[in-house]
Amino acid sequence: MRAVIAEDSVLLRVGLVKVLEAVGYEVVAAVGEAEALLAAVAEHSPDVVVTDVRMPPGFTDEGVRAALMIRQQWPAVAVLLLSQYVEERYAADLLVGDTRGVGYLLKERVANVDDFLDALERVAAGGTALDPEVVSQLLLRRQSGPLDSLTPREREVLSLMAEGRSNAAIAQFLVVSESAVAKHINNIFMKLALSPTEGEHRRVMAVLRFLDQRS
Repeated sequence: MRAVIAEDSVLLRVGLVKVLEAVGYEVVAAVGEAEALLAAVAEHSPDVVVTDVRMPPGFTDEGVRAALMIRQQWPAVAVLLLSQYVEERYAADLLVGDTRGVGYLLKERVANVDDFLDALERVAAGGTALDPEVVSQLLLRRQSGPLDSLTPREREVLSLMAEGRSNAAIAQFLVVSESAVAKHINNIFMKLALSPTEGEHRRVMAVLRFLDQRS
């Protein structure tokens, strides 16, 4: 698995390189600016990109804009964004459209190497990974519309779905059966008016309901 890392903090960038290489990733480039990130992706055609949200020179949304450009020009490249704080708009921007192979984590998660690598592996495999704190804040802020009809347990299941967890992982976390989880998910789909014809994509669409309120 080939990876490109974009992080302006030298210490964190070096740390990410070491973590990824230790578990078998080939880090083909590690850069500190958004323009250098785009150049590295064009040159090396990586499988996955790990990038900071705020990058030089402006330290605003350079990393996000680069990630969106990567998603447009190289859709096969998975992208995991890292952020110091929960920035709802950036998470929503990244997840609009094709949501396969995208993730958004707080930088503090990197300190827990297992959690970070688990999220990265899900994203690299074509899944979606959202930081639990991002999910929690998004759910709290979205207080109108169909989400109001969800029970507390259904909201909890939706939160875990947004983190990228499978039914089995949700069941293990909540200490319930997989059939119970499946029932909650079906209820979520029904309340959010997500048709069975959407198949597995309904999981992502359910998450998008509280990201952009398109229901």
